[in-house]
Amino acid sequence: MNVPYFIAKRIIGKRGKGGKISRPTVNIAITGVAIGIAVMILTVAIVVGFQLSIRDKVEGFNADIQINKMDDNNSMEPSPIDRHQPFLSQLKKLPQIKHIQVYATKNGIIKTKTENEGVLLKGVGDDYDWTFVKKNLIKGNILHWYDTTAGNGIVISKTIASELAADTGSKLFVFFITRSHKADSSGSYGYEQRVKTFYVKGIYHTGLDEFDKNIVFTDIRQVQNLNFWTPDQVGGLEISCNNFKELNTNETIINKIIGQDLQATSIRKTNSAIFDWLDLQNTNAVIIIGLMVIVSAIAMISALIVLILENANMIGLLKALGMVNWDIQKIFIMDGAYLILSGLFYGNIAGLSLCWLQSHYGLIKLSQETYYISQVPIYLNWKYILLLNSIAFFSCMFMLILPSFIASRIKPAVTLKYE
Repeated sequence: MNVPYFIAKRIIGKRGKGGKISRPTVNIAITGVAIGIAVMILTVAIVVGFQLSIRDKVEGFNADIQINKMDDNNSMEPSPIDRHQPFLSQLKKLPQIKHIQVYATKNGIIKTKTENEGVLLKGVGDDYDWTFVKKNLIKGNILHWYDTTAGNGIVISKTIASELAADTGSKLFVFFITRSHKADSSGSYGYEQRVKTFYVKGIYHTGLDEFDKNIVFTDIRQVQNLNFWTPDQVGGLEISCNNFKELNTNETIINKIIGQDLQATSIRKTNSAIFDWLDLQNTNAVIIIGLMVIVSAIAMISALIVLILENANMIGLLKALGMVNWDIQKIFIMDGAYLILSGLFYGNIAGLSLCWLQSHYGLIKLSQETYYISQVPIYLNWKYILLLNSIAFFSCMFMLILPSFIASRIKPAVTLKYE
C-alpha cells in the first residue's frame, strides 16, 4: 500500500468533516489558484484576440507582402512595373503563397460643394480579393468590372463619408496632380491638375482610423489613365501568405525569386509602428501571467504551511514509527497538488465561461476610436490553455518543495511530549 498517498488522502478528506485542517486557509488557496488561472486565460485570450483583430485589418488593406520597383521613390505612389512578370508562375507554385493581386495608388483630394478631403486612391483589378472589404461593408456594394471601360465607382469609408456628407450614389469630384504626358520644348516633364468624377458604390468601416481616413477603392484602370500608364503597367503586386508567422522567411524567399530590379516588403516593415505596438502587448501579458503565478504560489505555500503545522503531532508520530523524511514530504506535496488541481479546475471553468460569454454576446464594449475595435476580442487556442495550466501547476509545485521541508524539521520528542 502507498502509505504517503493514503495519509494525504485522509488529511484532505477531513476538510468537509470539521477536522483540524484550517478550512478558510485552504479555501483561500484554492480560490487564489482559480482566480490566477482564470486571469491568465483571459489575459492571453484578449491579448491574442486583440493582436489578430488589428493584424487582420492591416492585412486587409495591404496584404502580407508588396512587390514594388526598387528605386528612390518613397512616396505613396510607387513607380510602375509590368503586371506580367516572368516569376509569377514560380510564385504561384509556392505552397506558402495564397493569393497574388495587382494594385496601384494615387494621391487625390475629394471635393464636394462644402468640403475637401485628402485621400489615397487604391486602384484594384478584377483579381482583387474583396473578402476583407465585404466583411466590413456597411452599405452598398463592392465594385464590378467592365471589359471595355474603366468603372467610375468608388468605395469609401464611413469616416470619409461622414466628413463629406456623402452616401451611396453620391457624386464626388476627385482632383489629382499628375506628371504631364508630354515633355515641353526643353525636354522636361511638368505637372498638371486633373479631375475625375466618381460615384459612391459602397461604404466600409473597419475602425482602424489610420486607414479609414485615407484609403478609397476604385478600378485600377482609373489610376492607369490618370498616370498615362499602359494597361500592362501597375503600381505593384500584393501577396497574401498562408502563415503570418513565416512572413519574414517568405519575404526573403520572394526577394530571391523576383530579381534585383524589384523589392518585396512585408507589412511588418511598412507598418512597423503598428506591429511594434502589438508586440508590446506580449510584454504586458507576460507580466500579468508572472504576477498571477506568484500570487497563486504564495497562496499555496501559505496553505501548505498551515497543513503542516496543524498536523505536527501526526508528523511526530509517523517519524516515531519510522517513516522517513521524504515520505512525510510527499504527503504534503500530494496534498498541495490536490489543492492546485482543484483551483485549476474551477479557474478553467470560470475563465473559459467568461471567454465564451464575451465572444458570443460582446458584453464588454470598447471605444472603436481609441482601440480600433468595438468590443473586447477573444481568441481561444487549446494549446495556449494547456500551456498556461502547465505553467501554473509546475510553478506552484516547484514552490511547494521548500515549505515541505518544514515537515522534515519537526522532532517527535517535541510534538509527542504532551500527548
